[in-house]
Amino acid sequence: MREPLFVKQNAEKWRSFEQEPTNDPDEVAERFIKITDDLAYAKTFYPKSKTTEYLNGLAARLHQTIYKNRKERGNRFVLFWKTELPLLFKTYEKQLFYSFIFFIVFCLMGVISAKYDANFLRLILGDTYVDMTNANIAKGDPFGVYKEHSGVLMFLQIASNNIYVSFVMFASGILFSVGTVYFSFQNGLMLGAFEYYFFQKGFGAQSILVIWIHGTIEISSLIIAGAAGLVMGNSLLFPKTYRRIDSLKRGAKDGMKMAVGLVPLFIIAATFESFVTRHTEMPLWLSITILASSLVFIIWYVIIYPNRVAKTLTLKNGTEY
Repeated sequence: MREPLFVKQNAEKWRSFEQEPTNDPDEVAERFIKITDDLAYAKTFYPKSKTTEYLNGLAARLHQTIYKNRKERGNRFVLFWKTELPLLFKTYEKQLFYSFIFFIVFCLMGVISAKYDANFLRLILGDTYVDMTNANIAKGDPFGVYKEHSGVLMFLQIASNNIYVSFVMFASGILFSVGTVYFSFQNGLMLGAFEYYFFQKGFGAQSILVIWIHGTIEISSLIIAGAAGLVMGNSLLFPKTYRRIDSLKRGAKDGMKMAVGLVPLFIIAATFESFVTRHTEMPLWLSITILASSLVFIIWYVIIYPNRVAKTLTLKNGTEY
């Protein structure tokens, strides 16, 4: 993009930042993010221009405003989950959609493979798990695996493992997104085979009511982790107007923020799996309530709320997301 066109597209926004100061810490932080993005672009394509010098000065003033405001320091943590992360979900909604489609297709592949290949279940789930679950079914407790260990130990193991897996899915996006798709393939196959196993044994509906108490948030978070990996990988594959290295830095930063934002969700999912799922005898209405509430929360926070935040900021700042 030529410099005059770049200036023309953004001049009104920059002018409003200068002439219409605000004391709202959320607004100041958002302005700073936008200006630093523009500054990075200007430094890449017009490193010695007056535009770059101007943006550098404007960014410095906004930076000073942020860090002299002690209240903003305390609110930065809240701002991330309240505004910044939802805006990333809105910005990268295509990657979220692609990750979801990939995962669903891989799950179906797992179901079909388990249905037509008698050895597939043991190959994917392992002999130990299949034999243990068969034994639990024979005892009349098909989901007894969730009761074998103490809640605290399960929580620590599950939370740490899921967080680790999500960061691996994100980091593997550096391999031109192929690594992320591969791990999505693995997880999708496993989930598909896992669910088919219980439906085959006649416990399909019960498996949904029990396992998806924690699985709704856990699997949704893995899909988002896959999207984070696609964000980084696609920034390398499709740099658009940026230099490839600058596009990668931007994609890696945004993808990392998405991955970090999943940590509380994995902690919630691990809490459910360790302390709630084990109560397989809970009333039907309670199981459905927990499952439905988790699903509604995910849809609201990842799809509905980001659109509202983006719309609000568009009306306030006159910019599109």
